[in-house]
This record gives sequence, C-alpha cells and structure tokens, in this order.
Amino acid sequence: MTKPLKERLKMVEKGGSETSIVRQCDLVGVCRSTLYYKPTGQESDLNLEIMQELDKQYMKTPFYGKRRMTTHLNTSGYSVNIKRTSRLMQLMGLKALYPKPNTSLPDKEHEKYPYLLKDLDITHSNHVWATDITYVPMRKGFMYLMAIIDLYSRKVLHWSVSNTMEAEWCAEVLNQTISMYGTPEIFNTDQGSQFTSNIFTKTLKDNEIKISMDGKGRATDNIFVERLWRSVKYEDIYLKSYSNGLDLQKGLIDYFDFYNYSRPHSSLSNMTPAEVFEKQPNYQQLSYFINKEKRSKKEKEGLLQQ
Repeated sequence: MTKPLKERLKMVEKGGSETSIVRQCDLVGVCRSTLYYKPTGQESDLNLEIMQELDKQYMKTPFYGKRRMTTHLNTSGYSVNIKRTSRLMQLMGLKALYPKPNTSLPDKEHEKYPYLLKDLDITHSNHVWATDITYVPMRKGFMYLMAIIDLYSRKVLHWSVSNTMEAEWCAEVLNQTISMYGTPEIFNTDQGSQFTSNIFTKTLKDNEIKISMDGKGRATDNIFVERLWRSVKYEDIYLKSYSNGLDLQKGLIDYFDFYNYSRPHSSLSNMTPAEVFEKQPNYQQLSYFINKEKRSKKEKEGLLQQ
C-alpha cells in the first residue's frame, strides 16, 4: 500500500544525502514544488480580499460569469468594475460553468479530445482518473492546488501545491501518480491549457491511457473533482486561513489523509475512499507494474549484451 504523503515527505533528506533532491522526490513520489514554494503575493491586500470573496461565491454559484460576479461584489460592498473582476477571475483560474457547452472556440494550438465518460459505467479502481486545479486563498497571497482522484473510489491519489499553473508542474504530478498507482484506462480533464499541452498529453499517450476532456464550460463533466474542492475548502482551507505555504502543506497532508482514510462517504455506502480503492484486485495496476518490470529487465539485458 502506498504510504501517506506525510510519511513520504519525511523520507526526503534536504542535506547530507548522496542522492539528489530531484532523485529522492522521484523515488518517493513527491513533487519538488512540495518542498520549495512560496505563496504568490503580488496583489494588494484589497485584491486578495476580493479574490477570497470570489472563491467563496464560486463554490456556491459556479455558473456566475464576470458580469454576475461583478454585481455580487458591488452588492457585497466592493466597488469594482467588470475589467477588474475579469482579471482577478482569470488569475484565479475561475471559469463560469454552464448546463450546456458555450460557443467559445477551443485553442487551436493544442489538440482537443472527446469526452469519454458519457453513459460510462465506472466499475473498478484505476478505471478512470480525473484532475483539476483550484485557487487556494491565504492570509498573504495565494497558491494553486492540483489533485488527481480515482473516480470509482473517490480516493485522492496524489496532490500538489504550487504558486504557478505551469504545464510542467501538472505533468510532474501525473508522472508521480502513475509511478505510485500504475495507469488508469481513461484520464479525464477539462480543456485548460495545462492539460491540453504537449508535455501533459504525451505522458498519457506514452502510457497508452485514453484521453477524455470535458465539454468546454459544462457544469457536470468533472463534478466529482468540483465536489472535492468544495469539501477541502469548507472543511479545511476556509476554516484555517493558512498564513504561509508550509502551514498550508502540513494542513493539507492531514486533511487528505483524513479524507482518504477516515471520512466515510454516503455515496460509497459509508466506506472511506481508501477502503473502496483497495477492496478489489486491481488488474490494471498489477499489469502496469509487471510490464514495467519486464521492460526494466529487457533494458538491463540489452546493456549486458553491448
């Protein structure tokens, strides 16, 4: 069984080890950004306060666009125009969700993929994984949180925080999740530029994972991840109002351990995500590690023959 993130972090030695930090992180499945990060804090205190209000309202009304958000802010006592609201929402990665696809054209620079989960019966662990990124408000500044979940069990397989939303960070989190749990049959994301980037989709293709992408702006396609964001924010982030990146990291380690191993879910017959994930034989995961061992053996044999 994969060790919790808290235990894996303790295994990384920042000094006195002959193995580099990069290699240690790869071996234990920890993102380097988890060890070295600072909250983004270039916005004014007022803007940070407005962003926190936007985040809380978005959790309640994700279908609000920039115009309705501007109205909400003004009625809440903040004197803002639509340009300011739009800039802050873009910085936070907030996009209004709609019951039907909107008419916006996708970015032509990146290839898009069809949505594969419609009417799909998800029957086992590692059948479908999904991911997303959310804004995390802090007392001074903010950060971004990415999580990868198994849709059958709702288990948070891996997560990371960063002060940027770079595609390289997302690909690193994906690679580490695969190294810990094997590969899913299908991986679902939204059409964000990080997930349509070549570095991210190449990882999926190289591991023969089918790529599924939400319809642009659809409210229900990635609903399980949206529920996770509401849970972690209302049960942890909003309550604790973290002051720095280290406190945020420690708090999320505890929360996701609680979420996976102690928090029963009514949709899972009051079992925990970890119990459901580990309840049945996971042939997809077993096959991945067997094939990985075979590839490693062939590589060693090839080197000996040279």
